[in-house]
Amino acid sequence: MKMKKVLALLAMAAIVGSLAACGGTAPAGSETSGSASSSPEAASGSAARTTFTVGFDAEYPPYGFIADDGSYVGFDLDLAQEVCDRNGWELNRQPIDWTSKDMELDAGNIDCIWNGFTMTGREENYTWVGPYVNNSIMFVVRSDSGITDAAQLAGKPVVTQSGSSALTALTDDPGDGSNDENLALAASFSALDEVPDYNTAFMNLESGANDAIAVDIGVANFQLKTRGSDKFVMLEKPLSTEQYGIGFKKGNTELADQVKDTLDAMWADGTFQKIATAAATTYDAPELADMLCYGE
Repeated sequence: MKMKKVLALLAMAAIVGSLAACGGTAPAGSETSGSASSSPEAASGSAARTTFTVGFDAEYPPYGFIADDGSYVGFDLDLAQEVCDRNGWELNRQPIDWTSKDMELDAGNIDCIWNGFTMTGREENYTWVGPYVNNSIMFVVRSDSGITDAAQLAGKPVVTQSGSSALTALTDDPGDGSNDENLALAASFSALDEVPDYNTAFMNLESGANDAIAVDIGVANFQLKTRGSDKFVMLEKPLSTEQYGIGFKKGNTELADQVKDTLDAMWADGTFQKIATAAATTYDAPELADMLCYGE
């Protein structure tokens, strides 16, 4: 009889131990510093979210870039930080290869693409928040080139960033004739080269490997100021105009709506505009405040 009691107690202890092993404490080392979308709750944008991971090009000033001290800064990151502060999230600033942005988003490595990201022509590819900035794509040439008009780029090598909206403006054929002028212009170049970032593009321009860069106006202004307007000049007429937005994975409306609600509140109380004004000074981009279109 005593033996039966002992066996019963041992069986009960085993059951209790098994239940404890299946309980709520995660094993050591399971916490991640990456995207919050590694958990189903975070991926859906629920109240369980504690972090928010922004994917950005770290060489895209003034929206996102590497400061002299090695930190990641920029207007878009400043906006994202305020969104996180208001929601009690930790902001993860995740630099990405711009050509791999869709892969990073689809894999859940980032929660959104927020870095001077063009909505125009991509409206159906993502769940968007925005637009929030009006943008123009411009040509930059060497100041001693004698080039004053895009027509003079015929027979010359032009460069832009891979995966950029500038590349799309020069190569996309929607089939309705709306982009025929830009396609004809691109066909007149001796080459349309692609590089991974605009720093490389400006080095190519300076060395003479290319005669022009197709680039977003904010990036162009920043580069001209930091590299010297005596070296480069921006042509007056834009190649195209567009609008920036924040791109979430298609269908991730819960998280997108939460970010939008926060930005709406920031716009209504003036914080959005204050961040833009501060960024215009901090990042030497005075045109930035005038490019805002969020509340329009």
